[in-house]
Amino acid sequence: MERDETSSPQSSAEPLYPERLTWAVLLGQWVEFARSAVGLPAQGQGQCMRESVADIIMLQAVWFALQHVQELGAAERSLGLDRAGVLIEKHEAALRKRWGQGMPAAIDELLRDAKGQWEAVAQA
Repeated sequence: MERDETSSPQSSAEPLYPERLTWAVLLGQWVEFARSAVGLPAQGQGQCMRESVADIIMLQAVWFALQHVQELGAAERSLGLDRAGVLIEKHEAALRKRWGQGMPAAIDELLRDAKGQWEAVAQA
């Protein structure tokens, strides 16, 4: 009897990687956040939040990537740190310009977290 490789569940199954599952959950969370922002008012703080979605997601992605930057070789790690620093500065500037003194505490906390993670990795 000839064996059909495509029907065997063990023949092509890849192992589960927790970091991939974590990334999928994180990505799903931010996709939902982006979708929910569409329903915000098109004026005032609602508009500021709508316009801030991309900046918030990018800062969160940078923070997450910095958690794993030590897995890179020295040259890639240095380049990654430089890029992360530029991205943090860029998105912080956009958020501060948009919100001024009225920036929500959660966004301010995200900025502190991203900068703190960058500083911790840069010093290591």
